Amino acid sequence: MAKTKKYYVVWKGAKPGIFETWAECQAQIQGFPGAAYKSFESKSEAEAAYQKGAPNFKPKAGGSSSKSNAPRTTISKSAIIKTSISVDAACSGNPGKMEYQGVWTDTKELIFHKEFPLGTNNIGEFLALVHALALCQKKGWNYPIYSDSVNAMKWVKQKKCKTTLVENAKTADLYDVIDRAEQWLQDNTYSNKMIKWETEDWGEIPADFGRK
Repeated sequence: MAKTKKYYVVWKGAKPGIFETWAECQAQIQGFPGAAYKSFESKSEAEAAYQKGAPNFKPKAGGSSSKSNAPRTTISKSAIIKTSISVDAACSGNPGKMEYQGVWTDTKELIFHKEFPLGTNNIGEFLALVHALALCQKKGWNYPIYSDSVNAMKWVKQKKCKTTLVENAKTADLYDVIDRAEQWLQDNTYSNKMIKWETEDWGEIPADFGRK
């Protein structure tokens, strides 16, 4: 049976508009904070929805005002860019023993791995992204980098690890690495895309440590 053609409306993205393929839509929303988009079965529906503007869904009565009831658009696994790097972190306690790693998304082959006696998961996610960016620059790679941490991607864009972990003798080595990571972000530019890994649609990120 032939696949039904869909039209994709992007209200909030790099370039808002109506797109005829998922690839075109994805290019506008990847890594864009607060992206708003939805698929429609016909062009007329898409055009009407685009003209109307992004839906403003109100919370259900008695529900939390922080949660939206907007219908969720499932992102197919086919949207994953196979030739890419995935990063993740794990922490035994938070704070606790922390480690992070980067792998090739398609094969899960390990690219790098670091451990610290005391840290937090957010710090690990941040350092994993910076490590991947620095490695790509050194190797001349322009591969996309997947992370399932919105905070870490935000910190990288802000060039600051906004952790509240106390800096003391136990965390001195970790803070030295954080300082170097922040300095690298200040001194360098990069063209690699940082893309949010959609865990709900795709399962755990390939770099996941499997300890949940």
